[in-house]
Amino acid sequence: MCTGAVGALGNYIERAGVATTSISLIREMSEAVVPPRALWVPFPLGRPLGAINDPEFQKDVLRTAFGLLDTAVEPTIEDYQIEAPDKGLSDNWACPLNLGPESSGSLADRLLSEVGRLRPWAMETRRERGRTLFGVSGAREDQVDQLAQTLAAIAETGEVTCEPANEEIDWAFDMPLLLRHIADDLRTYYHEAIAAQPGTSPPDHDALNRWIFGETILGETLVLVADGLTRASDSPIAPLVRGLLIPEGHYRGGSAFPETASFPTS
Repeated sequence: MCTGAVGALGNYIERAGVATTSISLIREMSEAVVPPRALWVPFPLGRPLGAINDPEFQKDVLRTAFGLLDTAVEPTIEDYQIEAPDKGLSDNWACPLNLGPESSGSLADRLLSEVGRLRPWAMETRRERGRTLFGVSGAREDQVDQLAQTLAAIAETGEVTCEPANEEIDWAFDMPLLLRHIADDLRTYYHEAIAAQPGTSPPDHDALNRWIFGETILGETLVLVADGLTRASDSPIAPLVRGLLIPEGHYRGGSAFPETASFPTS
């Protein structure tokens, strides 16, 4: 559940006399919703407890969040001051895949070529695991190419508010929020390709982001989509979607979240 929804749910539950606390990954959303109690954590989206395979660190995050029940008597957003432990993988990891030189042609052609080179490895991970996390956008597992074409078309046209012109995919969300989930699906595909590499240490979140946004056509495409969201002044949630689309520090040298914004809360 997203930060905004958690905060709104907390306010609803408190009306029944039940004290609530929560963990916030997006401070701007918590400031807009004003939850009863929220612990803002400096971790990547999808990692509310910070470190993977570090139960002691995770328990400390939970203890701090629950501690707000004893200390906060009015709406409070408290910052968690500890960064997630670095296991030493972020600085040392390099992508073992040779994506080769960029193909010529349109953005869609280049992105499809990159997706095609990753396909054998992504399929290997799916076979080994017997499942995939791909599909939150509404696309089926066999519609990776259509998804890549759709994202490239949006990046090239800058049209970020109208539903994509692809009748083959049953989209699970409306635009522009759909963009976040299209990006998640394609990132999942790339992550699954990396996971199939033999004899390599798994990268952490920062290393994966540096690879995608520093070395891949997917990263180039996502930044162009974010530019379209920047120009979408008629969409009140475009700034939020841009922040969800691009990790901190990877949008034009800075944050994808605007310094000031009024995010919708309903």
